[in-house]
Amino acid sequence: MSAFISGISLGLSLIVAIGAQNSFVLKQGLKQEFVFIICLICALSDAILIILGVSGFDAIVPETPWIEEVIRYGGELFILGYGLRSFWMAAKSSDSLLPSTGKSMSLALAVTACLAFTWLNPHFYLDGLIIASISTHYPDTKIQFAGGIISASFAFLFALGYGAKMLTPVFSKPVSWKILDVIIGIVMCLIAMNLYLGFA
Repeated sequence: MSAFISGISLGLSLIVAIGAQNSFVLKQGLKQEFVFIICLICALSDAILIILGVSGFDAIVPETPWIEEVIRYGGELFILGYGLRSFWMAAKSSDSLLPSTGKSMSLALAVTACLAFTWLNPHFYLDGLIIASISTHYPDTKIQFAGGIISASFAFLFALGYGAKMLTPVFSKPVSWKILDVIIGIVMCLIAMNLYLGFA
C-alpha cells in the first residue's frame, strides 16, 4: 500500500504541472470536444510510459541515441509551432473564439495533435526516466508503485478534461478565449525554449 501511495504522490507531482499535454486537454475540455477520447489517449500513453519506466526504460535510451535527437527536434518544433498558433488564434476576430461559433477540430486532427503533444514532448520521456530511477526503491512492489502513478494520471486527466466544463460561463466571453490562447502560447514557447536550452 505504501508503494501505491508513493506512486500516486509521484504521479500527481509529475502530471499536475502545466505543460503541453495538460494545456491541450484543458482546451478540449472547455470546448467540450472529444473529451473522453483525448483524456483516454493521454492516460493510456502515460500508462505505457510508466510501465516501460518501471521495466527499465532508463537502460534503453543509451542504446538508441538517435531517438533522443528525433524527440528533441521534433518536440521543439511542434510545441513552438503550436505556441505561435495560439498567439495567432488570440489575434483573430472575437467571434471565432466563441465556443458556439468557433471552428472545431475534426476527431482525426484532435487525436493526431494529442498524440503529438504526448509522444513528441521530451518532457514526457524525462518523466519516464524519473519514474525508472525512483522505481528502483521499490524492487518488490514495482507493480503497486506503477499502479499508483497510473491511477493518479487517469484521475487527474479526466478531472481536468471534464472539470473544465465548470469554467464554461467564464469562457462564454470572447476575451477569456483570447487570454487563454495567449497563456497557452506563452507556456508552449517557454517549454520549447526550455527544451532548446536544456539540450544546447
